[in-house]
Amino acid sequence: MTGRALDWLLAIAGGVLLTLMTQTNAVLARHTDALYASWAAHAIGAVVALLLVLALGRRRPPPMRAGRDGRTPRWYYLGGIPGALVVVLSAVAVNSELALAGTIALMLTGQVVFGTAADRLGLLHTPRRRVTAMDLAVAGCVLAGSVLIVLGGA
Repeated sequence: MTGRALDWLLAIAGGVLLTLMTQTNAVLARHTDALYASWAAHAIGAVVALLLVLALGRRRPPPMRAGRDGRTPRWYYLGGIPGALVVVLSAVAVNSELALAGTIALMLTGQVVFGTAADRLGLLHTPRRRVTAMDLAVAGCVLAGSVLIVLGGA
């Protein structure tokens, strides 16, 4: 399998896992509440991450890209905050009229729109990239598909 095919496969697997996580968190939130579901998901995720580090962590990790002063900026470690908010907000949204398909579709729309803006503006130290007509067409198609999923009652 070529590197590009593996990248596609891993990205699709990540999407499937994201959908599975969203659904299981929503079911847990329905039986408890969204904050408890988020705590449970992150606690279990921390245990699994620790086990993975212990099992696979024998190799040295690649050096992180440092800031201007040679150190990793501390705010990079705050990435878990949006993750926790995603879990809580998606658990609430899935338990609404949007259901799972609508929630995932609109989450994808948000990711594409923010990703395009981040590429254009160089947000969070991403390389700046010119937004093309194809980028806008993709974002429009994702948005249109999301609207069809939500309004179609999928």
